[in-house]
Amino acid sequence: MSDGATVRVLLADDHTAVRAGLRAVLGTAGTDGGTAVEVVGEAADGATALAQARVLRPDVVVMDLRMPGTDGVAATATVVAEGLAEVLVLTTFDDDELVLAALRAGAAGFLLKTADAPTLLDAVRRVAAGEGVVAPEVTRTLLAALDRAPAAAPAGPDLSALVGRLTDREVDVLRHLGHGRSNADLATALGISPLTAKTHVSRLLGKLGLTSRTQAALLARDAGLTGPPPPGTLGA
Repeated sequence: MSDGATVRVLLADDHTAVRAGLRAVLGTAGTDGGTAVEVVGEAADGATALAQARVLRPDVVVMDLRMPGTDGVAATATVVAEGLAEVLVLTTFDDDELVLAALRAGAAGFLLKTADAPTLLDAVRRVAAGEGVVAPEVTRTLLAALDRAPAAAPAGPDLSALVGRLTDREVDVLRHLGHGRSNADLATALGISPLTAKTHVSRLLGKLGLTSRTQAALLARDAGLTGPPPPGTLGA
């Protein structure tokens, strides 16, 4: 985060009423005891969102996928490629193919537009902290889309060779990411500190050439690492 005390957010949605609602929800952040959240800008299309992100450098872009002109998927890919911010996608039940495309573009989180205020605030804060967030309903949508789509590994076609380059600990971390575990869950399961867990995740993403935890989860699935939950997995 920019100053460690406030999460700076850019809202990208082509509906004025939706942006107003999001701004109102995020504006309640100071009353719940959590990290403060500040909406620093708004955009009604992907091109404007990119321009705003380049100037404002927010911590998180809350991104709609269906926008005129440059859509949310293309905007997400550029935001991630340029390292401008983390992207939290807001989606609906009928966006399955777009959600999959946004996942491959590097979005860090996926939340339903119907999410309540506490869920939205928690997701924004977690994405800003470098953790992936995927709503359970979106997880089911992603799995359905993946079943219809050919496997696509962002880091290359030979997954066995790719995973073979990882240390045993890195494979454990990747397996846990495949089950959607947070840094706190990783720390507990592996007997390490949350900071060490975060470091492991960052190094793993760099080694695999990935941009988000959700991409790592996708790769873990394609590599066959998401069978029975690993020992110590929480909530399994």
